[in-house]
Amino acid sequence: MTRNKTFINVRELTRAAMFIALMAIGANLPSFIAIGTVPLTFQTVVAILAGVLLGKKVGSFAMIGYALIGLIGLPVFAQMQGGLHMLTLSPTFGFVLSFIVLAFSVGYIVEQVKKPTLLTYLIACFVGLFINYGIGIPYLHYHLKLVSGVTDITLIATSISMVPFFLKDIVLTIFTAILCPKIKNALHSSTTTKIEKTPAA
Repeated sequence: MTRNKTFINVRELTRAAMFIALMAIGANLPSFIAIGTVPLTFQTVVAILAGVLLGKKVGSFAMIGYALIGLIGLPVFAQMQGGLHMLTLSPTFGFVLSFIVLAFSVGYIVEQVKKPTLLTYLIACFVGLFINYGIGIPYLHYHLKLVSGVTDITLIATSISMVPFFLKDIVLTIFTAILCPKIKNALHSSTTTKIEKTPAA
């Protein structure tokens, strides 16, 4: 019994580390393509998957880990950036903070349903998407006004500037929701097989 409990903890920690790595890859694989001050990334989808596959606790833990690793200086944020200065100098750091709330919320929604359906995943994924932009856009707006000195910009104008990214993420979110049941079933089958092969204590 103790061995199984330890195995699950190690497995969850390993998966959290994997998602931290995936966040770094998702941030930098396409991030040198930018529209204005906002780099193009796949982080929103990775954060959504973290919530669905890892659950609210481990998923949000992974996103906290990602943020902390970047803040201590490792270049895991978009455009290979990192360091404490990102808190004040990065106009898109609000999106990084939103990933923590996003992963927790998505995981929470999925965990409330004993047998999640495609509709469950669609709702959870889109809640995560709206949280991402609901936190990220105001942060971007006030950073532009207070730090960058763009005093004549409105929140509506900032929101409109994010439409290309939002449309991209809508498409990716739909695909993610469709793939979630298959990925989750594959992980469940893999975990069940490993537990069955573990010798009794």
